[in-house]
Amino acid sequence: MSFTPRPYQLDAIKALRDGWTTEKNRLAIVLPTGAGKTVVFSHLAHQMLDNLNGRRVLVIAHREELIEQAASKLLAVDPMLRVGIVKAARNDHHDADVIVASVQTLAVPRRREAIRDIGLIIVDECHHAAAPTYMEVLRHFGAWDGVPTAGFTATMTRTDGGLAEVWQDVVFRLDILDMISDGYLCDVRGKSITVDTLDLNKVKTRGGDLIDGQLGKALEESGALDAMAKAYLDHAANRPGVVFTPTVATAQAAAKSLRASGITAAPVWGDMGRDERRATLARYEAGDVQVLTNCMVLTEGFDAPHTSCVVVARPTKSPGLYVQMVGRGLRPAPGKTDALLLDVMGAASRHKLASMVDLTEREIGQADEGKTLRQVAEEHTAAEKRRTIAARVEAEEINLFGGSAIRWLRTGDGTWFIRLTGAMFLFLVRDSGTRLYRTRRWTQAHGVHGPTDDVARPLPEALAWLEQQAKTLAPGAFVARQARWRSAPPSGKQLGLCRYLGLAVPPGASAGDVADLIDRDRVGRVLGQLALPAA
Repeated sequence: MSFTPRPYQLDAIKALRDGWTTEKNRLAIVLPTGAGKTVVFSHLAHQMLDNLNGRRVLVIAHREELIEQAASKLLAVDPMLRVGIVKAARNDHHDADVIVASVQTLAVPRRREAIRDIGLIIVDECHHAAAPTYMEVLRHFGAWDGVPTAGFTATMTRTDGGLAEVWQDVVFRLDILDMISDGYLCDVRGKSITVDTLDLNKVKTRGGDLIDGQLGKALEESGALDAMAKAYLDHAANRPGVVFTPTVATAQAAAKSLRASGITAAPVWGDMGRDERRATLARYEAGDVQVLTNCMVLTEGFDAPHTSCVVVARPTKSPGLYVQMVGRGLRPAPGKTDALLLDVMGAASRHKLASMVDLTEREIGQADEGKTLRQVAEEHTAAEKRRTIAARVEAEEINLFGGSAIRWLRTGDGTWFIRLTGAMFLFLVRDSGTRLYRTRRWTQAHGVHGPTDDVARPLPEALAWLEQQAKTLAPGAFVARQARWRSAPPSGKQLGLCRYLGLAVPPGASAGDVADLIDRDRVGRVLGQLALPAA
């Protein structure tokens, strides 16, 4: 045995095997690009063969690269396995323990009917499995008749839906941020290439995403590809990279723009001759080509860890497609510290386009230019903690102040104060970066100043200290919350002042309510003109 599985890979296998002990048999695993899903299902196949009572494992894939990759990884995990390949002219299934087959070949009835005794089905890139061809093949091999079936993908999304009909449950999911934090993937930082002449609003959608042909035309006619090439030269001149484009013509034009900027680039696309494509990929691996441009060929099964720049010159509304593209640059490699993501954007768009924050399923807010995904996530987590603490502090404050015998008021920005006279207020100010408070006084003659013993205190102590000052400086009947005058009707003078200040007096308001309304407005105006001293 080789390729010792990582802890999370073993967890994924256990989740599948445990899941199959329930009434569900069609189970999925979602692992980020670079997490080694081929290693996981190779170990799964190796483990399960002893329990299949002579039956065999079928691995279904849809691309030549995926088929060859799966077969070689299965043999690397267990060189004693008999691995057969079924695709096109190849039909090596008779004596195989594990059969790796093309879904296109299995779509031919006589080809799939020749394969017998399947006890475990594995579907690579299983987000394709809702397609009619997959459904037909899976039904034939017993996926709806209890045969354990495992799906593996980096993104469980499909723009035309239907996946819930295939997969009964996702039993294991690993977020890309976990992979970055644990050092299994490189961190990624994003940079937008905004092209003022690129109007994506004119590009229509079909099947939930921008139409490839219209998008390609918009990119080519707007000069976006030249802008992309210049940005690559400015920000990624020494990085090997891949560029994703919507059409073959755009991939070819993007390579031409890069070459004009002095960067060696070559395009690859789906219908390219197999030998020519292999030769181009080999040149990229060897470093003879710095940048590969492609029309959606490298989203799956492309494994070039030295790639450290990804250019999304195929704006998309699909987070799943976005993850597939960017994931190509996140594998670690010697000397590689991070990955750079260059996003080609229009000046404005009515479309909700996927962006770097869609790489993770966690809610992390918006990404600031130049910050890595991990930094954005950590800052968001820290901000959430601050909000939680602030909410807890506010609850504590309301409880304390609400139980006080002194008439405390609060401004719109949250500053607690006591009005002593028309020209004197006492404040509590949060000490920067702590849960402590300092006391302040404002008078018309001297502005804001602190007491002689200006120290930061816990809230209950600061409140008690300031209340003592209030009782010393003002008549108790004026600052007391339960003062008798507060329950009387408002005076004509109070109501006139409210009209002058433009303050709406609620129906049934008492003299105390109106006094509070006027004081909050007055203190808000005072504080709006002041810069409170830094604590």
